[in-house]
Amino acid sequence: MRKLGLIGGVSWASTARYYEIINKAVHRRLGGLHSARLGIESLDFADVARCVTESDWECAGSHVVGAARRLEDGGAEALLICANSLHRLYDPVVAAVKIPVIHIVDVIGARLRADAVKSVALIGTSNVMLDKSYRQRLVRQGVTLLPGDPELGRRIDSIVYDELSTGKSSREAERYMKSELTDIAKEDVKAVVLACTELEMVVDVKANVLPIYDGTTIHALAGAEFMLGETPGALA
Repeated sequence: MRKLGLIGGVSWASTARYYEIINKAVHRRLGGLHSARLGIESLDFADVARCVTESDWECAGSHVVGAARRLEDGGAEALLICANSLHRLYDPVVAAVKIPVIHIVDVIGARLRADAVKSVALIGTSNVMLDKSYRQRLVRQGVTLLPGDPELGRRIDSIVYDELSTGKSSREAERYMKSELTDIAKEDVKAVVLACTELEMVVDVKANVLPIYDGTTIHALAGAEFMLGETPGALA
């Protein structure tokens, strides 16, 4: 089993979910007492969030690149950045290490292609929903996207930073997301991509009008497939 590095803590709640998904996938494949060989650099989210809020991506990059280097030095053979918004720093991270960095958009796109889904709504924080580079990378995977909704992004910002990032979820947030997803289902799209690693805490991905592609699960399983030498998509 190869060792995987997780750049996490952004937030700890979603990183815990990555840890759970990866370990369950490894156990399903290998059985017995097997668990995942992982290195985790859990950053202080307060430090990173301050940089992102101020749009100081050089500041955020110093935290993320430092974590990537420490994981590589600790024996990691590939990396996952456990946050959608921080994939804006993908290129600096790739330049800083000699091991693969698995991009969340690429593995989401591969899953959409496998299912022949060509039109989606991208749902996440405003940093992601309105990020041209993130959206363009997903479009290059062969899908069309609904225009970003700034108001929805701001409301999700509030849900994520005030609740989900601290491990809390409210019925109000669940009702809001269900209502929004019901409205989105009326648009000309075939599926929804949850491009926020915490949103599955308030979205039932198996009980919606449209198919839901949860980026957290897809990304974590791609990491497990790398560790086990599986064909991409084998653990889906």
